[in-house]
This record gives sequence, structure tokens and C-alpha cells, in this order.
Amino acid sequence: MKSLRIMLPFALMSFCTIAFAQSDAHQSLDKTPPTEAQKSFGQLKNLAGNWQGTVTVDPPQPGWGNGTQAQISLRVTSRGNALVHEMHELGKADDPTKADHPVTMLYLEGDRLVLTHYCDAGNRPRMVARTSPDGRKVEFDFLDLSGSNQHGHMDHGVFTTIDANHHIEDWTYMMPGDKPVRAHLDLTRAQ
Repeated sequence: MKSLRIMLPFALMSFCTIAFAQSDAHQSLDKTPPTEAQKSFGQLKNLAGNWQGTVTVDPPQPGWGNGTQAQISLRVTSRGNALVHEMHELGKADDPTKADHPVTMLYLEGDRLVLTHYCDAGNRPRMVARTSPDGRKVEFDFLDLSGSNQHGHMDHGVFTTIDANHHIEDWTYMMPGDKPVRAHLDLTRAQ
């Protein structure tokens, strides 16, 4: 009985490894052309890495005025099924109790690319992607919101790829009373 308890975790890990390997093999045999959502997700995953750049905010907000330097981290995770986007102000201590440090998750949900933004305002807006005809711009439109809207919510996002080392992010935050605040981030890959 004791040997069975020792062997059970190894058997389960082996089963999971075999199941994932079979899943990967099946996906590599699939010759279906990628959907627009899959193409957009692939394009965004190519942005994985660390980025720095200048933020322009309209209208300027306390703590995030024009010329603020931001650092963005994009990381592919969950066996390539999710992209984590983290943002914070360059030079500020990484203390989530005192500084903004929102996290955004991007993932495929059926035939669409979805973004969930875990906001400092205590809510989680979801947005759905659409791609520009030239494929360089992925635009996210508001879908729904979980949590309180007392302090407003993130409403729109756009990722524009310039080249492998330069991209632009445009974010729109809706303040209470539906007053938009727009942030433009001009980002270059950090070396």
C-alpha cells in the first residue's frame, strides 16, 4: 500500500505529460488555416519581453502626466495559451499597495481573442479583439465588467506593432460619468 501511495503521483504526472504530448501532436497535424483571432494572438505573443517608453495622458491625471516613463512586461504563459501584460511606472517601487500595477491577461476564447484587465480600480473589464486589415493593429472593444464601476473602468485598448522593437499601446479609461481619459504609450524593447 505504501508503494502505491508513492507511485500514484508519478503515474498522474506521466499521464498528464502523455496527454499534453498527444494534444501537441494533434495540433501540429491540424492543417486548418488560423482564424483572425489566432493570427492576432500570435502577433501579440511576438511582443513578449520588456518594454519602456513615454506615456502621454489626455487629459493629464495626478501621478500619470505627460512624459511619465512606463515599463511594460509581456510574457507568454500557460503553454502558449495566455499572454500576461504588466504595467508600472519606471523608477517607482514595485509596491502594489501604493503604486499602480495593473495586470492584463490575453487569451483565445473560442473563435475570439479576449482581454481581461485586472484594474487598480478593483474591477475586471473584458474586451474583444478586432484586427486592422493590414494586421499591424489589434483593437480591443469593451465587452463587459465584473466588480464595481464606482471609480470607472478600462474601456478600450489598441496595440499597434511598428516593428520587432517598437510598438504603441493606446488605452481609454472611462471615469465616472463616462468621461474618457486616454493614455498613449510609445514603447521600445528594453535591452
